Amino acid sequence: MARTAAVHRKTGETDITIELNLDGSGKSKIETGIGFFDHMLDAFARHGFFDMTVKAAGDLHVDGHHTVEDTGIVLGQAIAEALGDKKGISRYGDCTLPMDETLALCAVDLCGRPYFVMDGDIAAPMVGDLDTELVREFFYAVSYSAMMNLHLRILTGSNAHHEIEALFKAFARALDHACSIDPRVEGILSTKGSL
Repeated sequence: MARTAAVHRKTGETDITIELNLDGSGKSKIETGIGFFDHMLDAFARHGFFDMTVKAAGDLHVDGHHTVEDTGIVLGQAIAEALGDKKGISRYGDCTLPMDETLALCAVDLCGRPYFVMDGDIAAPMVGDLDTELVREFFYAVSYSAMMNLHLRILTGSNAHHEIEALFKAFARALDHACSIDPRVEGILSTKGSL
């Protein structure tokens, strides 16, 4: 069964459509109007082996906040929809990822109970046209919309580009592992019988 989703969300601030295939090969087409954010979403798709199309139009004349946060909401909804009943998935995933001087950690539990923790400061306020404060907002939105427990940590780092890219790639790898089908899992990997 294909684990895919197509989610559209339109508000007075943004109009966003995401198509996602959890079992893809890492192909993406990303258009958010924020160059560095496009680069990060492309890295997420590529390193998680997700096929993903993102088309986001937002009120960038105000700033990037609504576009980045709402893209996180829609991506989280797409992940949840594509996972379906979660039968057979590994559920947990983690990755410690190096990128030059930076070391980032991500841990994911697709438990159906949203929680988000992010530790570590990003070294600069802007990378390209992305306000780095929005990195936290994006991942928070993903975690709550996907109903996942998501922990992110910057263990070492001094270059903001590297720190953010390491977080996105670590998230991609951890999520890919958590979404993967484990043949040893019968039904749902939970003592409750549901996630």
